[in-house]
Amino acid sequence: MSHRNLTYLNNNRIIYRRYSSDIPTSNHRWGWYYAEGTYGYYAMFNNKAKINTIRSLKWHLLTLWYLNPNLDKNKFKQLAEYIIYKENGFVTFSIGSKLINQVVEDVFRQDLDTPPKNRLRKIVFKDSSGLSIIDKLKIVGQIIGQAKGIKQDDIYEAMLYIHEQGQITVPKLAKVLKCTTRTIYRHMSEELKEEKKLLNNQYEKI
Repeated sequence: MSHRNLTYLNNNRIIYRRYSSDIPTSNHRWGWYYAEGTYGYYAMFNNKAKINTIRSLKWHLLTLWYLNPNLDKNKFKQLAEYIIYKENGFVTFSIGSKLINQVVEDVFRQDLDTPPKNRLRKIVFKDSSGLSIIDKLKIVGQIIGQAKGIKQDDIYEAMLYIHEQGQITVPKLAKVLKCTTRTIYRHMSEELKEEKKLLNNQYEKI
């Protein structure tokens, strides 16, 4: 199955997207801009990328549990089994019941008072913005272009939105950020290179 089946999540009112409670630097019709970034925005299952490692699976399940603290252990296990079932389109691999139980137990023992590690976001679009990925990338480029010089977190921000559309490449980054590929290469740290690789690897090869 190439597309996710979100029926169970929606029917059971499972929260898998949540806006940040941090105060934005500026408000816009399309969303919010955080000059220093925010870790409080959670947006799961909003692109074609699938879960392809146990580590990623644990993060997704922990985040779902964090966003839905009303779930008891049985309900959480049902949700986990739904996510893990390959035919529902969330994961690229199959795992046995023994490992499923182990993953659920590991996640369930985590402290909910501590938010799961999340990506820093500077620009957050409203779900109702009606903007295409192309429109979003234009806004990202415009806002970041107003700042003096390209920074590593600007490249990272552009990577996240390009990731919603497909594979991340240096020419795509340069186009969004309105700079040369040389500028991108100059500011591309080893950490950014690794993150680019990880994000690109999330897309299932068809």
